[in-house]
Amino acid sequence: MFRCIDAVGRARYRLAVLNPRWPVILFDLDGTVLDTVELIRASHEHALREVLGVTLTDAELMAGIGTPLREQMVSFNAARADELYDTYRRWNHANTARLACRYDGVDDLLVTLQVAGARLGIVTSKSRDAVELVLKALPAPIDWDVVITHDDSSLHKPHPEPLLVALAALAAEPAAAVYIGDSPFDLQSANAAGCSAVGVTWGVFPRAALAEHETIAIVDTPAALQGVLLA
Repeated sequence: MFRCIDAVGRARYRLAVLNPRWPVILFDLDGTVLDTVELIRASHEHALREVLGVTLTDAELMAGIGTPLREQMVSFNAARADELYDTYRRWNHANTARLACRYDGVDDLLVTLQVAGARLGIVTSKSRDAVELVLKALPAPIDWDVVITHDDSSLHKPHPEPLLVALAALAAEPAAAVYIGDSPFDLQSANAAGCSAVGVTWGVFPRAALAEHETIAIVDTPAALQGVLLA
């Protein structure tokens, strides 16, 4: 991955007296680290129109975001889930570079956390090839210490297994980690794994949906998230 040297220098200056509250900080990818919300919505819309000839509301399209893609396709139509899945992936991969984008302030936050000494990781329900594709289009400004995808666990969010796999790779205990995500499934997974949980509102789900689950905080901006993560 590419490292942002200027941002590293600024972060070192700011972090003279700051330390991470958790030594391990894990992030969801879609709707948390990268803005793939429109990419996902449009991919769902295309697959349902092409395969089933139907149009759903945005709320219906996005209700399962954060869970594995195939499970979402089954929820739309179990009999044609494979066709929906393949159609979604073809369109999604063809349009990733065009529609995926960054959230203002997230790259600076990641650099700041890494310079402060935290180990950083991604835990996502996205398949590894899709993760590699979006990270190639939008390279991270840091070196991730671990990246766990759908391919790396047998059970998936909201089950705790993906987070436990990440922690095992880092030789870390759940109490030493916080998981940050934009969906209720992220928070459920963190709680089940014994990690702290933080919700962010700049992704798919509104604050009210996140507030139904146990969290350390629910934040509206990367700057506010930095205030939670650094002491």
